[in-house]
Amino acid sequence: MKKLVFPLLAIWLLTHSGCKDNMPQNHFSETVKVALRDAGHTLLTANNDSTSLILPITKLSENRYELAFQNKLSITPDSLVTTISSRLKKANLPKQYIVEVINCNNDEVFYSFQIKGTTERNIVPCLGRKLPTDCYTIQVLFFEDNWRLATKMYVTLFMLFACIFIFGFFYLKKRKTTSEGGIPYSKIGDYKFYKDQNKLIKEALEIKLSTKECELMSILSVNQNQVVKREILVKEIWEDHGVFVNRSLDTFISKLRKKFKDDPSINIENVHGVGYKLEVRS
Repeated sequence: MKKLVFPLLAIWLLTHSGCKDNMPQNHFSETVKVALRDAGHTLLTANNDSTSLILPITKLSENRYELAFQNKLSITPDSLVTTISSRLKKANLPKQYIVEVINCNNDEVFYSFQIKGTTERNIVPCLGRKLPTDCYTIQVLFFEDNWRLATKMYVTLFMLFACIFIFGFFYLKKRKTTSEGGIPYSKIGDYKFYKDQNKLIKEALEIKLSTKECELMSILSVNQNQVVKREILVKEIWEDHGVFVNRSLDTFISKLRKKFKDDPSINIENVHGVGYKLEVRS
């Protein structure tokens, strides 16, 4: 089972451990801050400013960061797009993001552009229109590629169904195995239930079952520790065969209880008004 579970776990980790483009969460923020500080330096240099400070890069929300400056500056959209894009690409940061230039005095967006990963899909308006010298902050909002989100969704669903299948398979395998002679049986605690041979075996002890006892045992054994409704038992064992039933079910339940009387870990419980439950305590 471990041979199957570990590869599935590895797939899940590969698709979920990375925050952005498989970059660990604790490294992503620091990488963004370094890249934006580098971009800020380039923008100040373009303004012939080599002395004023770039203020600490601020993380405004999960995927939004702000670049701020000590002094006023002028921004040319062409230079801004090239600078931000090249620095983020160099840092191997996400290929999809929105950049906004915000005026410090009124919080209005003076310029913005969106990068979607390809030239055809990018939205970069108003190139060549230089913004006047003023106090600006630059905010960058990252968002994941649609394919990456879809991949994570599909991988998560695959993992869910794979886990259900694997655990279901081994759960059934635990209950139903094969004896040395190739005869199938079901495990009921320390007992082996041979449906095809109408018998229970525990070590050297062999207990014969009647046809009806075997049919009843078959249903209860595949529903261990679960309540099986009385009407289901009656219908499948008696009514579907056109047999009139009065207290037959209770009689055969009593007979089966006696088969397990020497084993306190197994009990057929009567759930009043509902049905019966084969309790197997490990």
